[in-house]
Amino acid sequence: MQKTLFSFVCLLTLALHPVAAQTTQPVAAAKAATYTNPLNVQFGDPYVLYTGGTYYMYGTGGGADKGFAAYSSKDLVNWKSEGQVYSHDNKNGWSDPKASWGGAYWAPEVYEVKGKFYLFYSAQWKENPTREVENFRIGVAVADKPTGPFIDLANRPIFDPGYPVIDANVFFDSNGRVYLYYSRAAYKHPVTSEVADWARQKGWFTEVEESWVYGVELKPDFSGTIGQSVLVLRPPVRLNDKQAEWESRSVTAKEVNRRWTEGSVTFKKGGLYYIMYSANYFGGQHYAVGYATATSPLGPFKKAANNPVLQKNTAKGVTGTGHNSITYSPDGKEMFCVYHGRTTKTGDERVVFIDRMQVNDGKITVFGPTTTPQKLPSGINTVRNR
Repeated sequence: MQKTLFSFVCLLTLALHPVAAQTTQPVAAAKAATYTNPLNVQFGDPYVLYTGGTYYMYGTGGGADKGFAAYSSKDLVNWKSEGQVYSHDNKNGWSDPKASWGGAYWAPEVYEVKGKFYLFYSAQWKENPTREVENFRIGVAVADKPTGPFIDLANRPIFDPGYPVIDANVFFDSNGRVYLYYSRAAYKHPVTSEVADWARQKGWFTEVEESWVYGVELKPDFSGTIGQSVLVLRPPVRLNDKQAEWESRSVTAKEVNRRWTEGSVTFKKGGLYYIMYSANYFGGQHYAVGYATATSPLGPFKKAANNPVLQKNTAKGVTGTGHNSITYSPDGKEMFCVYHGRTTKTGDERVVFIDRMQVNDGKITVFGPTTTPQKLPSGINTVRNR
């Protein structure tokens, strides 16, 4: 009897085993075909370059010491550290690593031009006779590889507008002309507006400082600028402006007496120029992304009615979403918004998210922030990733 019972159990086990295996395989396959935000990269201000079949990500922080680090990926999802790719103490270094915010090595972006790689970034300028706390300028460094080492083109910033500037973004137009977009820092830039008047009447702040986005043409060799900078974007002046509510949340939430317009990224599609930008306090929960459009690279730009296109989702535990860049899937069929955010789990640490975005009939839609499994970017061999 015991032998018979043992044989029955063995037969039952053998019969059930293939079912269990068949059940496990589809689950594993489904898992391999998805990714989940946030990615395992601790960056602020992420920027992605695609070259030679590989993605490279640069950003603020990421373990870099007075400079910038990079990560690489074949699929936009799984990233490998490439270590530090730029250091302030290269032979042409012009920054001050002892200044506030550790020298403020922020928002690097890398572009490939004629086989060379150019890193644009902002940092504290060591030329500071009036001892300004925020003495940010924009520089450019060059390397033979996307992983560096990057060496500054000159021992000075690209240009000196006479006020602190951050968040460089470069746009290469189809006619061969090149444009630099940057944000004038809010430092010592109090602005008269109905929002500032209202905050003063409430007794919250005596003044409200603002950062504005400018654009200027770049020399082809990146050695300087051409002509005068043009004001491209600024926070709304009037309370009844449809953009005023979302762009003023840092003030209305009493976080800080500043309104930001920063972290811009420009691209062209269907003959229309798009500029995405971030508003509100970069260290707060209300950081969000909007966009504007124009028929020429320096505007005038008109802000979109569906702003903001990316903002916090406290139900998902995500806040502080902003300073985005854009990239495409390996087959070029899908457009992605790459940005940083904070989660309940990561706290104040900024981590990277990627979410799909679409541009149709002059309208940008970002499908995020997501925290549930998403399909891998199109063009990825899922078998390779199992």
